[in-house]
Amino acid sequence: MLHSAKYIPGEIVRHRRFEYRGVIVDVDPVFQGTEEWYAEMARSHPPKDRPWYHVLVDAEEAMTYVAERHLERDPDDSPIDHPMIDDLLGERRDDGSYAPLHTMN
Repeated sequence: MLHSAKYIPGEIVRHRRFEYRGVIVDVDPVFQGTEEWYAEMARSHPPKDRPWYHVLVDAEEAMTYVAERHLERDPDDSPIDHPMIDDLLGERRDDGSYAPLHTMN
């Protein structure tokens, strides 16, 4: 059974554990990585059958791949500082989110 994604591309989120801010640029309805990546990086064993998100990390050059359960909406609506943001997202909306140009999948 597929679960509906809680967040959409352009939304600003915060990682619950690591507390970094970021903006979602794409959503996978289920985990799309390799078993090796999951074993190494997903140590809390988040569910693979729920949405996973590609997130540009604020004030970094990194993009992360994060399970939905580790994200929450970020009440801080300040802009995200990332070198790829203009390539992947459009104008900022009144609520602080970004208009997606396209999705990666």
